[in-house]
Amino acid sequence: MSGLTNDVRRALRGAALAHERLVVDLAGLTDEDVQRPSLLPTWTVAHTLTHIARNADSHVAMLQAAERGEVGAQYPGGAEQRNADIEAGALRSVAALIEDVVASNVRLETAWLEMADQGWNGEGSSVFGPVPVSDLPFRRWREAVVHHADLGLAYTWRDWPSDFVRVELGRRVMEWASRKPMGLTTLPPIALGLSEHERVAWLLGRTTVADLDPAGIF
Repeated sequence: MSGLTNDVRRALRGAALAHERLVVDLAGLTDEDVQRPSLLPTWTVAHTLTHIARNADSHVAMLQAAERGEVGAQYPGGAEQRNADIEAGALRSVAALIEDVVASNVRLETAWLEMADQGWNGEGSSVFGPVPVSDLPFRRWREAVVHHADLGLAYTWRDWPSDFVRVELGRRVMEWASRKPMGLTTLPPIALGLSEHERVAWLLGRTTVADLDPAGIF
């Protein structure tokens, strides 16, 4: 991994730390806890944990394909496969869910370590379209911290790492501006008055703000 940029290295460290924090916070959950609603519509805590695990495996698939010089699909069966896998895992025990999250995190972190420079220069096919393999670590970092908060446990968007928030804020502001008419490229004054954490949470649809319409990009 000698040829990686500082941004990729930061994302790799951030994602690994997010994995650790998530697993620590899962300790003590019960079978009843994981069947409660999460903060995501129609999903329980178990659905969300299953998604976190399957997302890790989907990254492994894209990374390993890139190592072979191929463009791997994040979910070969598309959204139908993704949704079916999540539903299939959502009725498991808390022990099985936590074991799955831990094991899938290890598989992904191992895949990162095994990547050569050629693989990092490759491309994957995500559910949203083509993605540079070098951007996958940051996307996993986002998945880990945002969905950790989506579980509806003690961890919230206020606990997101500041270095993640800074990078994500720049990305989401650009996305927000790209969907507005020409000239409307600045966030509303109310949004600009929020803390960076709350601004990102609003942009990601994870919080509502009085007198401010939803960002509409998630």
